[in-house]
Amino acid sequence: MKATDVLSEEHRVIERVIRTLETGVQLLSQNQPIRPEFFIQATDFIKGFADGCHHVKEEGVLFKSMIDHGMPAENSPVAVMLYEHEMGRKYTRGLREAAIRFQNGDQTAKVDVIFNARQYAALLREHIGKEDQILFPMANKMIPVEQHEEIWDGFERVEHEETGEGVHEKYLALAEALEKEVEL
Repeated sequence: MKATDVLSEEHRVIERVIRTLETGVQLLSQNQPIRPEFFIQATDFIKGFADGCHHVKEEGVLFKSMIDHGMPAENSPVAVMLYEHEMGRKYTRGLREAAIRFQNGDQTAKVDVIFNARQYAALLREHIGKEDQILFPMANKMIPVEQHEEIWDGFERVEHEETGEGVHEKYLALAEALEKEVEL
């Protein structure tokens, strides 16, 4: 298994949460019952797993290795991915702020919850497709096979030193709880 396969597997988990978020937004937009905390918990997953674990591996390990092996840092596929990570963070902040306002009784915040959740979901669906179909195959070609062990080691370091033990399990359980809440 290649290191990029690990990232692709993580994409499948992120896509599960994107589906729950889209379902939650559909319920909210149809004035169906949905807890504001659902959206807060979705941002917890995004911040903790998608951004705090997955993107750390991409940005700090894989993208760095691609740049070290000839990918330009600017005006390149890596630069586009980094920009999209920042856009995802922006939508996540907006979603969390709106969900907290909604939780505090501000019914007008629903519009911002819906907007930010839809923008995040659309961005991430497209972003994941680019990484799985274009960037990861490119990385597998440009990074010499003997250096893939270093990428694995970097991923392990992120998993154990930066994000901590049990993080995957915690966020997999959260993804499952979000799915159950909207009955996917």
